[in-house]
Amino acid sequence: MHRFIVVGGGAGGLELATRLGDRYAPQKNKGGVQAQVTLVDRYSTHIWKPLLHEVAAGSMDPFTQELAYAAQARWHGFEFQQGDLIGLDRAAKRITLAPVIDDDGAELLPQRYLDYDTLVIAIGSTTHFFGVPGATENSLALDTVSQAERFRKRLIAACMRAEHQAHAPVEPVADASVPSTEPRVQVAIVGAGATGVELSAELRNTAQVLSAYGLHKLDPRHDVGIVLIEAGARILPALPERVSTATAELLTKLGVKLMTGETVAEVAPGVVRTASGKVIRADLTVWAAGIKAPAILSQLDGLPVNRLGQLIVRRTLQTETDDNIFALGDCAACPWPGNERNVPPRAQAAHQQASFLLKALTARLNNQPLPEFTYRDFGSLVSLGHFSAVGNLMGGVIGGNMLIEGLFARFMYMSLYRLHIAALHGYARMVLDTFAHWLHRTTLPRVKLH
Repeated sequence: MHRFIVVGGGAGGLELATRLGDRYAPQKNKGGVQAQVTLVDRYSTHIWKPLLHEVAAGSMDPFTQELAYAAQARWHGFEFQQGDLIGLDRAAKRITLAPVIDDDGAELLPQRYLDYDTLVIAIGSTTHFFGVPGATENSLALDTVSQAERFRKRLIAACMRAEHQAHAPVEPVADASVPSTEPRVQVAIVGAGATGVELSAELRNTAQVLSAYGLHKLDPRHDVGIVLIEAGARILPALPERVSTATAELLTKLGVKLMTGETVAEVAPGVVRTASGKVIRADLTVWAAGIKAPAILSQLDGLPVNRLGQLIVRRTLQTETDDNIFALGDCAACPWPGNERNVPPRAQAAHQQASFLLKALTARLNNQPLPEFTYRDFGSLVSLGHFSAVGNLMGGVIGGNMLIEGLFARFMYMSLYRLHIAALHGYARMVLDTFAHWLHRTTLPRVKLH
């Protein structure tokens, strides 16, 4: 049987492995074309990465949203192997997985080698600190569930400490536009892309809920400050300007301080310093200023990468030097005809590429020419928590370009995750899952309090 290996269980990788398993696994396709499908990931469970800002703010319990790869593999006819990709031998068509170590430092699984006929790399992206002094040591990224949970716990701890501390003397402020009293707890978010903007709104909701439940008696608006720092001239620089403007107005109403045109020069314990000389007090600092591909990609047996470390692929999603290796999602630099830049690193792109590869790999099994991938931009949506949402719809959705906000935008944003669930489990189970989570939320506070 043909051996497919998909490395990376993110939105695109898991969807592709699921659909390949459904189509070609021996137990699913008796009497037809069969193939062995293996999914590899460093973790044992999957969570949709765009939800991590909600995990960090406490408005989502990750343990109710996680999906065990082993269970998904059992249901859909593929095999799961846990481990980090650490090596590739293109001549032997073999990848190397690192040992799996538990929390106590004991080896759970040894180093292993897996042979493939077709390899698909979908290992996503990591936070890019751009070499800023102190950023790695003194700020938190939101790449994983554990990082998001760590931030949430530190936020609750900071609020509880602030409540019991004596009031600090108020220092005069030179800028009259700045409130005369500093917040007791301040969170600095570096980077006003989608992650930074969505986290800032979720944190405002978190502060209100923590106060309502008596976890702290701080004023949720004035005693918990949120500062959003962006090097560009406006927030959400990758999205249309009218989306950025509408979002800025909504965040300002929520009491989020916006600092645009400020490049962070240093992150030190308790402070963020900008290139213009400004010093921002920060009890917690979140780094959401950019992404890059994992470092391992630049070490893979001659596969070319771009300046961000992404694998350079053709429109077939095959790497430039090896027709047996494909890449999708954030780790792939895929051409976007008619645009000066590559396909953007968004969940909708990974979803489209997974659907494309299902067709392309079918053609490969049948020794047919591979089609070329064409990205369709359906617009962008940014969630501002339960307060609102904003975005633009374009292309195939409405036949033009339209700014949307409010309840309709919020519904569209929530639908993106439900479409991901449907891709993994089918529409019937997606509906049941939605109803089950709604019932679960009715018996819990809106924010995880512990």
